[in-house]
This record gives sequence, C-alpha cells and structure tokens, in this order.
Amino acid sequence: MASVPPAGPEPLVVLSDVQKHYGQFQALKDIDLTVDRGEVVVVIGPSGSGKSTLCRTINRLETITSGTITIDGEPLPEEGKGLAKLRADVGMVFQSFNLFAHLTILENVTLGPIKVRKLKKADAEKEARALLDRVGVGHQADKLPAQLSGGQQQRVAIARALAMKPKVMLFDEPTSALDPEMINEVLDVMVGLAADGMTMIVVTHEMGFARKAANRVVFMADGQIVEQAAPEQFFTRPESDRAKDFLSKLITH
Repeated sequence: MASVPPAGPEPLVVLSDVQKHYGQFQALKDIDLTVDRGEVVVVIGPSGSGKSTLCRTINRLETITSGTITIDGEPLPEEGKGLAKLRADVGMVFQSFNLFAHLTILENVTLGPIKVRKLKKADAEKEARALLDRVGVGHQADKLPAQLSGGQQQRVAIARALAMKPKVMLFDEPTSALDPEMINEVLDVMVGLAADGMTMIVVTHEMGFARKAANRVVFMADGQIVEQAAPEQFFTRPESDRAKDFLSKLITH
C-alpha cells in the first residue's frame, strides 16, 4: 500500500497582487500574502503603512482596486448574501469595541448566530455563555456594555466574533484603545485562541504578543510587505533597513 504523504499547509487566506488606491494615493502595493489554516500572522509596521487597510480588505470592508483575495478557495463576493456569509466566516475585532449599547452582553453575542446562522435562541445563549466564560466575562452576561471596562468590552467583542464560528479571525489593533492595565487581559485571550489553532491575522503594536503567539511576522511600510519571517528571526535578525530602523526605535523609547 502506498504511503500517504503528510498533509502540507492548507492555504486559507490568499492575497495575490492586491492594489488599493484612494484617488491618487496608493495604500496597498503589490501585496502577495498567503495565510495557512491554523496560522497566526502578526502584521506590524509604522503608522500609515497600510496594515489596517490590508486587514479590512480581507472581509471587504475596503474594496481593492485590483488583484484577487480568496478565503478557503472562494473569491471575495461583491455584494448581497455572499458578502453576509463571508462576514460570518471572517470574524473581525476592531480598535473600538462596536458593541450595541442598548443590548446586554449576552444579546450582543447571540444576535449574529440567531439572525445569520438561524440558531434557536436557547442554543445561541448556551453557546454565548460558554464563549463569555472562555474569555473571562461570563459573570457579566446580563450587563450593558457601558457597565464594563474597556478590556472586558473587547473580550466580549472577541466572543461575539467567535460565536459566528469563523474560519479566520482578523484583529485590527485590538488593544490600542485600551488602558495599559487592560491590554494583557485581551492579549491573554488572543494567545489562548492561537494555542487552540484559530487562524488569526493580527495588526498590532504589541511586540510581546508577536513574539509569543505569531507563527510569522509580516512587516509593512509604505503600503508594501517589506519583509516576513518567524518572530525569532525577525526580531533578532531583520533583513531590511526599514525593519532595522523600525525595531531600533521600539527598543530605545
């Protein structure tokens, strides 16, 4: 009997020759990036380098000017039901928590599964409570967002995204709006997700998280991917002058 070759990496998110213009300004240039199933990719770089734009093109919050993006082999849909399904498959956590202020924490997390996944309310609530426990805010389920700290609200936002059972999670600077003492409680949840095998693309300034949880660091500058490497290699032996300059500024301040 022929031996079965070991399964190689499975590409889940593939960006090919992606360009993004805002009028005359080119925000993304020649982006080629493949993220495999179960991989944690951290995107770093100076402000204005295109990191958030890149992140937002993957669930079509930003449309690209040219190139292709596929999720699990399917090209990004234009509009309509296909786009709603894409948004269910691609979880997104933003800087601002974007919770519905008039809904309880539990209602915030169950809304998507009930409306989009057509889950029964009781089933959605059971799943939501388990997710809220997982991110450490289960005891806050009946409160309104304004009654929670920023760190707690961001953990609810993560639970809300997970409730849709996404194939990949996008994080766009999820800790940048938080007070320093709240940052670790959010990063700890993200480290746990990474350990559980969730495919994650994370735009962040938190280099400790990149070292700890990333399989790969992607360094961007001026709308381009300048360099990508495993964290240990990137932080100790960066190849490009841009990356060396960026890292030297981090260490001295």
